[in-house]
Amino acid sequence: MNCTDLLSHLSDYFDDQLTLELREEISEHTAGCQHCRVVLNTTHQTIEVYKGNEIYEVSPGLRERLHSAIMAKCLAAKKPA
Repeated sequence: MNCTDLLSHLSDYFDDQLTLELREEISEHTAGCQHCRVVLNTTHQTIEVYKGNEIYEVSPGLRERLHSAIMAKCLAAKKPA
């Protein structure tokens, strides 16, 4: 199991659709790979937030920075290469 393999099985991992063997391989890989542990933990936390339908308020400053960053990406994507 390497990082690319783990990412290709990420959806099935969280949908509990993996064989026991694959689940064990992911467990072994993440025991030694900090990057993949972070990916699994962050994805798990994101899923839990959406499951709970919790609304998080952000400060007006953060909201404006996020909006500006999103708009800048959108405008950059529209520019011809």
